[in-house]
Amino acid sequence: MFKEFKEFAMRGNVLDMAVGVIIGAAFGQIVNSFVQDVLMPPIGRLLGHVDFSNLFVNLTETHYPTIAAAKAAGAATLNYGLFLNTVINFLIVAFAVFLLVRQVNRLAPKPAPAAAPATRDCPYCLSAVPAKATKCSQCTSELRPA
Repeated sequence: MFKEFKEFAMRGNVLDMAVGVIIGAAFGQIVNSFVQDVLMPPIGRLLGHVDFSNLFVNLTETHYPTIAAAKAAGAATLNYGLFLNTVINFLIVAFAVFLLVRQVNRLAPKPAPAAAPATRDCPYCLSAVPAKATKCSQCTSELRPA
């Protein structure tokens, strides 16, 4: 069983996938930091000093100044500011993946055009004859050149 697992784990595509997951997780953290620390503060300032990570709707009767205070009190909240940050994170990651796939597709070798068929069917007896043949070997009919 260990031998089978070792063979499975050492396949190229499994290792490639593992590297992709690790790099993707690191890239996700970079994008998350970019959105929370670089992108959203100026947008919040432009919109009247709004901290998007602290936008929420309190579903209880008591007022809480921050999400942290509401969570500490165990209050139910709709955290739409955090949701907006997550949506922006996703859009940035999706766009980056799109650009990466687009570049990989450009660099990938183009598939070779399909070769012309080596044979064709005789229109009289329907046997296969070479594509350049002018006479059928089965029924001896005259064939037009291909």
